Amino acid sequence: MYRKILITTDGSAVSSKTACAGVTFAEQLGAEVLVLFVAPAYQYPIYVEIIPPSYPSEDEYRASLLHAGEEYVRDVVQACQRRNIVCTALTTFAENAATEIVATGVRHGCDLIFMGSHGRSGWGQLLLGSVTNKVLSQSRIPVLVHRLIAEPEYKS
Repeated sequence: MYRKILITTDGSAVSSKTACAGVTFAEQLGAEVLVLFVAPAYQYPIYVEIIPPSYPSEDEYRASLLHAGEEYVRDVVQACQRRNIVCTALTTFAENAATEIVATGVRHGCDLIFMGSHGRSGWGQLLLGSVTNKVLSQSRIPVLVHRLIAEPEYKS
């Protein structure tokens, strides 16, 4: 059904759990995986006239976030390797993560975007699920939202 699945991650624990579910889904379908971390674009400080010496240069910033991206996608890449799934890892820089996710899916010929939702409702959904909601509204590629719901607490 799907041959190439784009799995997104932001390095958070919730995102990691979603990515693991995405790898399992890809394995069941025999699909290839493209795992993506979208780093925020570099921004010069606009609140000062002179850039402080401690402020990272654009090259330092990019190197730091490329390294962070490698860390964020490592578990997904290793999970794919253990399951013999073809996997490509990618870190990109963009001001708008949702637009970049959709554009990357199109550029790389993905059939499906697999991403997470925190399972919140109301104001929490508006504030914290905004990237997922924006991808859903912008993408012509099907989007599968893996919703993490907190485990119920049992009282004895």
